[in-house]
Amino acid sequence: MGRTNPTYRDLFSSLADRWATFRRALRSRDQPRFDQLFDYAREHADASGLLNHQEPLLPALVSIDLEQERRLDEHERRLALVEQRLADSESGDEED
Repeated sequence: MGRTNPTYRDLFSSLADRWATFRRALRSRDQPRFDQLFDYAREHADASGLLNHQEPLLPALVSIDLEQERRLDEHERRLALVEQRLADSESGDEED
């Protein structure tokens, strides 16, 4: 027997198709960023599919938010390391 509902991946693919005109209208410098957002959403397609939401854009947006939060956390971690190294370097200079 066939499925009565399309899979999330099918719905997401349709969503991406509907946004294709918007993507083409973007400046070329922004198109890769737009594509990256859709890649973020695809990364969480399994979880989004389990949600079985009627509007695929909502789980896609949450997926994008999750990926951006992950990136922010990584940038904050790296910044803290740089700041710590700078502080260590400055305190070493003061001892000389």
